[in-house]
Amino acid sequence: MKINKNIAWAKSFVDELAAGGVKYACISPGSRNTPLSWAFANNKRIRKFIIIDERSSGFFALGLANRSGSPVALVCTSGTAAVEFYPAIVEAFQQRIPLIVCTADRPRELRDTGTNQTINQDNLYKNHIRFFIDVGIPELSIRKITSLKKTAGKAIQTSCHKNKGPVHINFPFNKPFEPFNTPDQISNKANSLLKKTNYILPGAEKERNLLSENWILNLIEDLKNIHRGIIVVGPERLNDEFHKNIIRLSKILKYPILADGCSQLRFLTSSGIQGNNNIICNYEAMLRSHSFSEAFLPEIILHFGRTSTSKGMEDFYGNHSPLKIIINEEGDFFDPTRKGKSYKIFPSHFCKIITESLQKSKIIRDDNKWINPFLYADQILEQLKQKTLFNSQSINEIRIINEILDIVPAKSSIMLSNSLPVRDFDYWASCSSKEFKIFNNRGASGIDGIISTALGIASVRKEPVFLITGDLAFYYDLNSLMIAEKYSIPLIIILINNNGGGIFNSLPVSRYPGFLKEYFITPHNLNFEKLTKAFDIDYSKVKTWQGFKGSVKRAITNKKTVVIEIQTDAVKSLELRKLYWKESERLLNNMIKA
Repeated sequence: MKINKNIAWAKSFVDELAAGGVKYACISPGSRNTPLSWAFANNKRIRKFIIIDERSSGFFALGLANRSGSPVALVCTSGTAAVEFYPAIVEAFQQRIPLIVCTADRPRELRDTGTNQTINQDNLYKNHIRFFIDVGIPELSIRKITSLKKTAGKAIQTSCHKNKGPVHINFPFNKPFEPFNTPDQISNKANSLLKKTNYILPGAEKERNLLSENWILNLIEDLKNIHRGIIVVGPERLNDEFHKNIIRLSKILKYPILADGCSQLRFLTSSGIQGNNNIICNYEAMLRSHSFSEAFLPEIILHFGRTSTSKGMEDFYGNHSPLKIIINEEGDFFDPTRKGKSYKIFPSHFCKIITESLQKSKIIRDDNKWINPFLYADQILEQLKQKTLFNSQSINEIRIINEILDIVPAKSSIMLSNSLPVRDFDYWASCSSKEFKIFNNRGASGIDGIISTALGIASVRKEPVFLITGDLAFYYDLNSLMIAEKYSIPLIIILINNNGGGIFNSLPVSRYPGFLKEYFITPHNLNFEKLTKAFDIDYSKVKTWQGFKGSVKRAITNKKTVVIEIQTDAVKSLELRKLYWKESERLLNNMIKA
């Protein structure tokens, strides 16, 4: 049989990915990746997004995989095109998001010969990849086809199950790439093997018998006797079952839950969890307060999720040394102070086992002396926050967060840009009766690819998605607006424009105003209206809170990408923050003295 081995090789691999549950592919055009692009194009089980810019494509795939929970294939040509994927791969590695990166390549022998568009792609992402293989030039032997299919299976198993995160498969191809060129021959047996898919979906992983492990038994004994403890939940995307179980654990231990703004725990109605749930939103001020943190120093911390966004939490961990237990599914170590101990276990299962064991031991704590001060402090700080925010009628950065939470519909997704927006969300977002899904790129915390990631999230379902971003992050990823227009993706972008680098006003370098202004603030004076409209994206600029609410309501009904710009004064917003921190310190001091 006459055949093009490049096309047949790529098709066999892509069919195996589809059998393994890959539903999406992001493809950047190029000549060398023609066989891969053709194979994806002709697989009806996989939805394709054609994205010109590889960097945008990588971050779009990141958001798509994060929201869908499904691995996403990334495809590009050879050379620096592959390098453009790297920022998104780093973020996927840090967040353990499944990407299957397929880079086309020149044959190995053409490296270091001056051949056009040829670099060394061998394990290109080696510091931030879970698995790499170069599959070699296509060969139509039984042995090589079998090996290719095993590679596809290993890529899926690793990326989605065994060691979650991005994997990299490098595909060298010789010409011809196009399907109408059929210079190769294949046996009927080999052809049948090419068309057969071998992937078998793994069964659900069984929960371990934790009570057979000494560390958990020792911890249970410790928890029976330790009354001064806190539960910290950093950024996480865990399920409702975890949320229910951690609140049950909190209630039996009488430990407060310090819930990061990106933890999902501040928005819990879908879990059927109502009333007093021990969740603390305003803990940043508590931890910044020397008097409060000293008066209520815990003996133990149970930490779930990733590293906390909170600056106060980071300083608290650095200054004190309580026993710290870190629990997550992969056993990752989320502790910059390097003082904690990390354990690999499903967080929901951990909470359930601890709760049931304590209940069997008839541990009933009627004494609320430990948790009540946290709950009371959270209440008075919430009142102060509302007073501080809403007494300021002028547009400012910190009020934006709760204005958004007030107006957006329940079950919306919110993507938070790095730098100020994610920190402000953590500091100011109040607990809400609405359910929201919160997304972020806190793995490496870069400001690149933010719009692309949000568009990937928004492309999965027809639910409202909001992006809260700063001006520099918006500028970094302007070209991603092409994706929004091409695929008619509904995304509401709240663009907070303080003319560049406003976060640096709050850092120690601000003590050197001249140095700060020239090397950090870097005002850009960009006209975002013209830039946005160049991509045929709807744009509006608001100057009042009433105007802001009206613009958001109209954007929700438009069901397409809209940019709403809010110009703020970074210095005045910083003064408002300082006023809140100062007044919160005074209130907490008075509470402790009372």
